[in-house]
Amino acid sequence: MLLPRRRFLRSAALTGLAAGTFGLTDRALALAPQRPAMLGHDDFSFVFLTDTHIQPELDASKGCLDCFRQVRSANADFTLQGGDHVFDALGVPKSRALSLMDLYKQTADTLGHQVYNTMGNHDVMGIYTKSGIEPSDPLYGKKYYTDNFGAPYYAFNHKGVHFVVLDSIGITADRSYEGFIDQAQIDWLSRDLAAMPAGMPVIVSTHIPLVTAVEDYAPPPGKAPAHQGTRVRNAWQVLELFDHYNVIGVFQGHTHVLETVTWHGVPYITGGAVSGNWWHGTSLGTPEGYLVVRVEKGRVIPDYVTYGFRTIDPKNT
Repeated sequence: MLLPRRRFLRSAALTGLAAGTFGLTDRALALAPQRPAMLGHDDFSFVFLTDTHIQPELDASKGCLDCFRQVRSANADFTLQGGDHVFDALGVPKSRALSLMDLYKQTADTLGHQVYNTMGNHDVMGIYTKSGIEPSDPLYGKKYYTDNFGAPYYAFNHKGVHFVVLDSIGITADRSYEGFIDQAQIDWLSRDLAAMPAGMPVIVSTHIPLVTAVEDYAPPPGKAPAHQGTRVRNAWQVLELFDHYNVIGVFQGHTHVLETVTWHGVPYITGGAVSGNWWHGTSLGTPEGYLVVRVEKGRVIPDYVTYGFRTIDPKNT
């Protein structure tokens, strides 16, 4: 029996607890008994959408517009954007990078509500030498992102839940990128979590995943990459922190698949991609879409929703 496209693999892909609901398990409580008791919060919903990869080609701007219009009708409290807003600022001339950002921001106005943004690797400007952009350029690297969206990492509270947005993009000395959380950010995260009321629920957003099994889903590349770009290479430093707090969900982007891996009772939920396979169709079986997330009684209940995009150049993986 085929599942309806609009509710794609809600139960099969979001493995863990019943009905796609995630929270602390008995085993997790035994593994991490130092976790504080959970505080109450008001129930609410938000949208997690990621990897929009907007561009003029491949009907991508129309796809984003259609998606954002549908999101607006969901009546969620806000949108959490998981990164890779544009395609692509890494290796293109400055004029192209600036026009892509303008296109994204104009299109995102359609959402009509608060948007919290997460930095993606394609949201840093001129890192690849082929861009022709020098490191001395005032918008080089993360400045391109921060000038448009603000701080690279930050936290906010909503209806009794603490949200943390991480910067998972490490820029390497040879002008590439890797998944990395630097020490200054880890120190900040330690202080931020320690300052919360004991037991407050925490939800995290990161672009490059902290925990993922995506490397198991396809044959390995013929040549090993120079840097770890699929996941955060020092994730263990962050995960150890999470063991001491009431983290109820970590939302991730970057890999374009719909996936949940649970570690110490925390669901690490990779939220597919608005762009699917970079606007060429499905990516490892995940169609173009986003998550509507219900936060209820200390649990996250994610539902992957598609929006009817049809690629003009199918290259499904």
